[in-house]
Amino acid sequence: MSEGHVPSAWEVLSEKQVAACRVFNVFEEHCRHPLDGREGTFYSITSNDWVNTLALTPKLELVMVRQYRFAIRELSWEIPGGIVDPGEEPLAAGLRELREETGFCGENARLLAHCSPNPAIIRNRCHFAYVENVQQTESLDLDSNEEIEIQTIPVHEAFAWAQDFKIRHTLTLNALFYLQNLVGLPPQDQTG
Repeated sequence: MSEGHVPSAWEVLSEKQVAACRVFNVFEEHCRHPLDGREGTFYSITSNDWVNTLALTPKLELVMVRQYRFAIRELSWEIPGGIVDPGEEPLAAGLRELREETGFCGENARLLAHCSPNPAIIRNRCHFAYVENVQQTESLDLDSNEEIEIQTIPVHEAFAWAQDFKIRHTLTLNALFYLQNLVGLPPQDQTG
């Protein structure tokens, strides 16, 4: 295709669910290109939206969690987050996940942005919540299979962890991009 060519949106001819899992469903879609008529079968994953929460203490420390992730079979450093329940607003879900996973609560909460985690195969969005002046005031309320380590680290250290590949969770890395703009750290100044 030539530069400046606008890709076409394919027409979905049929769609059927081929797997129902606890936190997502898989769909098979038969689609047709609107200009040349070629057809293909594609698969996508549907899930409720997700939310990840950037929570800063009064000392500008970021609340981090580490937990086992079954898909990669490793422990993963992340910001608190989870699935937005049906009918729940993303910001409310972000505050709930923060409280359940860490016991932290704060003030001046707001949504910063959202992204499409992998638009090639996943239909949902991930929202990024931001909360200031958080303190650990609640007890944890973990799911039956959750086991979480909680740590607060200076914001500049979180950026260093990202650069050193200690943080590899893509959505956390994406959220740190938005946090960087809030706290005023230029990309090259990650040492504080």
